[in-house]
Order: sequence, then structure tokens, then C-alpha cells
Amino acid sequence: MSEINSIGVVTPKTAHFNEALTLKSGDILPEFDLIYETYGELNADKSNAVLICHALSGTHHVAGKHSSEDKHPGWWDNLIGPGKPLDTNKFFVIGLNNLGGCHGSSGPSSINQATGKPYGATFPIVTVEDWVNSQAMLADYLGVKQFAAVVGGSLGGMQALQWSIAYPERIQHALVIASSPNLTAQNMGFNEVARQAIMTDPEFYDGNYYEHNAIPRRGLRIARMLGHITYLSDDAMGEKFGRRIKDQIKYSFDVEFEVESYLRYQADKFADSFDANSYIRMTRALDYYDPALDFDGDLTKALAHVKAKFLVLSFTSDWRFSPERSKEIVKALLDNERTVSYAEVTAAHGHDAFLMEDAHYHAILRSYFNKIDFSKGEG
Repeated sequence: MSEINSIGVVTPKTAHFNEALTLKSGDILPEFDLIYETYGELNADKSNAVLICHALSGTHHVAGKHSSEDKHPGWWDNLIGPGKPLDTNKFFVIGLNNLGGCHGSSGPSSINQATGKPYGATFPIVTVEDWVNSQAMLADYLGVKQFAAVVGGSLGGMQALQWSIAYPERIQHALVIASSPNLTAQNMGFNEVARQAIMTDPEFYDGNYYEHNAIPRRGLRIARMLGHITYLSDDAMGEKFGRRIKDQIKYSFDVEFEVESYLRYQADKFADSFDANSYIRMTRALDYYDPALDFDGDLTKALAHVKAKFLVLSFTSDWRFSPERSKEIVKALLDNERTVSYAEVTAAHGHDAFLMEDAHYHAILRSYFNKIDFSKGEG
């Protein structure tokens, strides 16, 4: 997309909440901050708002740039902006950083006002349900009584699904992309390996590494490398790297292949920008989410009271959140005679396909957003 379609320069804002939030675990946050960005204009009756829910390592910076010199636009900039599939000439789009994050919302690296020190290991475990409840508080803060749509990919898709369950009257459309109603045992296993890499790092100090001026970089690096491997398909990795040699064979354990160079680069970048305590909490939130748990594993019963219309999207090469998992959501909605559209997009990128600027994928989203009519308070 050209600069004409760009959001331009955006400035994050912070909402402070003095109201206590009781978490699913029973822990209580007496106060908290949520950092967020908005794109487009909220209309007079505040009916054109769209909430973007981020995935595991996402942030509030969804679109635009933070300065004219910024080389890195928001993580979904190819989707959101004037004339883009999610058109900010029509919609008022909100992106936020979830509780427990490390990019401005209250989390383990934030200062606990009661102690004057970072929360560290004392920051409670938060869940998808907690995130959605805090997002509802942000909606109240902004005067949004009902979202035209709640959109998310991966872990963000779980939040969009939870919105339809927890606040059926406050959401017209739910867009659940490359997601699932819960994690498979294999996915939970990947998360546990990532957490163990971090938690067994000598620099982790049981989560209190701030006090030791330390960072569990080794653990973070391994966790991120593992994640990147699972986010890409075998074909995508083969096309991107193959077995290409970085320079020349040295018969050593230094970087020999291009795939090793890529993984180490991504690992270093992540370890410099993401908090380890936040990472282990985000993966735990993924593990815990299962809306059918209270209904004897019956997802149809769990979705019995949703009112939103749905678009569910999956990608053929996504083996971590496979199309079969998306179809579970579709079936449960159809069992309840809810309105749901489903598309399985042919894409080679694996799980990361939901972040890519794929023509077919974006055409589906554009068509769906174009049909949302908030002028009468209905989609």
C-alpha cells in the first residue's frame, strides 16, 4: 500500500482505572493502566468502533507509525487504514496492549504503587476472560456501548470469541482468524517448553530478575526460536531458507545455515524488546482458555447465548491452529443457528499467514467489513 493509504503518525494514549478488577484466578488488581491507539473517527452515536485484539507478542501499535522517521509501522498496518480492507474512513479502530503485557499496560515490569517496585513475579496470572473484561472497561471509558466488530488472529481470535460469550449485547460481529476454541495438547506442550526455557534460565531468579538487573535472555531467545518454527509452515521455511549455507562450511557450531542466522536474529531482537514475565503469562492465558470447560466440553452449549454474526477464517498451511479447529467453532455456531461465514484460505505461510498481505485473504475481509451496517445498530 502507498503512503496515501497510511494512517500516518499516531500517538498512544493511556487509560488509568482506579476501579478494582477481580481476575478469574480470584486475585484482584486494585488499579491498572491500559495503553491504546485509535485510528479513524468515532461517529456521533459511537456505533462504528472496531476492537483489535492482539496475539501472543502483539502490542497496541496496530497501524500507522510513531514518527515520520519510523521504519516499522504497526503489526497489522497492511489491513488497517484509509481505503484498506478495514477502512478507517468508515470505522473507528482501537488497538490496545493487554494486561500483563510489557508495552505500556500494567504488567510484571510495571511499578506496583503499593511497593514502589516492579511487580515482577507478584503480578497475577491473567486470562482471556480477564482481558475481555478489562477491554469492556476501556470501551466504557471511550463511551462505546457496542462494537461494530471485534477482530483478532490467533490468541486475538480467542478474545473475539470470548467477547461474543461474555458480552453478547455489546458486539455485532466477531472475526475469528487463525484461531481455535482451545489449545491442543501439542500446542500446550510447545508453550511449556518455551516457559521452561525461560524459567530455568539462571538469570530468571524466579521472576524477580529486575531486582538483580538481569534479563533471562538465553531462555527468551530459545522460546522465540521455538515459536518462530511453529508459526511457519515447512514449505514456507523451505522456500525462505532451504538448506542454503550462510557463508561457507566451517564444521563448527557457529551459524552455518541461513535458517540458523534468521532464528538467532529474531531471538536477539525479541529478547531485547519483550519481558520474560509477560511472555510466560501470555502463554499461560493461551493454555487456560476453554469456553467449553464449564459445559462438559460441549462448545455448542458454550456458544448458546451468543448473538454476534461471525466470520471465521483459517489457512491451509497453518498446522498450529489448523482449519479443523476453526471448523469446530463454525459447527458450534451452526448448531445454535447463528449467522456465520467461513473461509479457508490457501496460503503457504503457516500460522503467520494472518499477518500477511494476501490478496485473497484481504479481499474476504474487505467484503465482510463493507457489508457491516452500523447505521441502524445492526450488522
